[in-house]
Amino acid sequence: MPQFLDTTTADFETRFAALLGMKREDSPDVDAIVADIIADVRARGDAAVIELTAKFDKLALKPETLAFSEAEIAAEIAKVPAAERAALELAAKRIRAYHERQMPEDQSWTEPTGAMLGWRWTPVSAAGLYVPGGLASYPSSVLMNAIPAKVAGVERLVVVCPTPGGVVNPLVLLAAQIAGVDTVYRIGGAQAVAALAYGTDTIAPVDKITGPGNAFVAAAKRRVFGKVGIDMIAGPSEILVIADGTGDPDWIALDLLSQAEHDESAQSILITPDAGFGRAVAEAVEKRLETLERRAIAGPSWRDFGAVIVTRDLSEAAALSNRVAPEHLELCVADPDALSAEITHAGAIFLGAYTPEAIGDYIGGPNHVLPTARSARFSSGLSVLDFLKRTTLAKMTPEALKAIGPSAEVLAKSESLEAHGLSVRARLDALNEGEG
Repeated sequence: MPQFLDTTTADFETRFAALLGMKREDSPDVDAIVADIIADVRARGDAAVIELTAKFDKLALKPETLAFSEAEIAAEIAKVPAAERAALELAAKRIRAYHERQMPEDQSWTEPTGAMLGWRWTPVSAAGLYVPGGLASYPSSVLMNAIPAKVAGVERLVVVCPTPGGVVNPLVLLAAQIAGVDTVYRIGGAQAVAALAYGTDTIAPVDKITGPGNAFVAAAKRRVFGKVGIDMIAGPSEILVIADGTGDPDWIALDLLSQAEHDESAQSILITPDAGFGRAVAEAVEKRLETLERRAIAGPSWRDFGAVIVTRDLSEAAALSNRVAPEHLELCVADPDALSAEITHAGAIFLGAYTPEAIGDYIGGPNHVLPTARSARFSSGLSVLDFLKRTTLAKMTPEALKAIGPSAEVLAKSESLEAHGLSVRARLDALNEGEG
């Protein structure tokens, strides 16, 4: 059974702080291993990637077979049933439409001094998307990573996706085709991240790497950051549901289990002012676990990291949610819009009883790559902006330089940066001489 907490008890704050501080990541100390893998790939390129793929994925490759051929992709895609193809195409359409609205505009203006200032946005030239393989092979992740990149205008877009034992998920390849991916490499792990960051004879380096992965992938992304950009370091999934007790306990139970079934380290939390409803939801979870296909995963998640918290009212529930800063937040209350106004920290908010988090995972439109482990306090989910850079613009006229240049010279002198000041003074002197 999960933890049951009540904000009216004397030990609540201690227990809630312990809940916030729980270590959920089952992350062995892999950094030294990853460092060696990255060094090996940097030194030996394709040969290292091929050897490591044979070792970890039991798949023999050659440089010319690192990527799927067009014929292989076509053959695999042909296996996709029509209903699944239609669902992917609808999801892609909705995700694209949502992200197109995120595109920022270039700006420029002229100040009274005559100076022109502004900025412009340009995409990264190449991006690499990591897609987990094997049992955790998600075509939805391909769409969520690739479509924002294409909307941003990324010129070259590649996917790395391991295929252990040569097992391929046709839906992943179809999603890549629908999203406009240029190349799909059948490699994974830290070696794939290293290849994307530093390049090999076969794999050209990229500018940014996005997408989730295991502890080795996360450690590799940390290590290559700076050489390339990354989106975030994703931890185990999490959901927090605020419910006022008016809904169906079984619906809430299924929402909690929708994240618990991802990973034994995932976390599902219910916050409600109705203690009886909280107990009913917990009972519904236990009943569903009797038949859930992934109960061997969802059960330990709910048992070890789940929680039901009873509050005095919904405002207190919102305040606690802000302290958790959940990846996914469902507001299953009578007036979700009003309660949403009290939420300041959440990766994604799902408003009302008819908006399960699962809609967001697949077809809602907003991105499902979201900050975990309380990082929604300071970061956002993946968006078009992750594939864009902002470059500032400034243009001084002679009049503008005469108006603000002397202050720049003063500040340069105050910092003992003589050449800085002289570079301004030389121009000001030339302007003054011209007037004389």
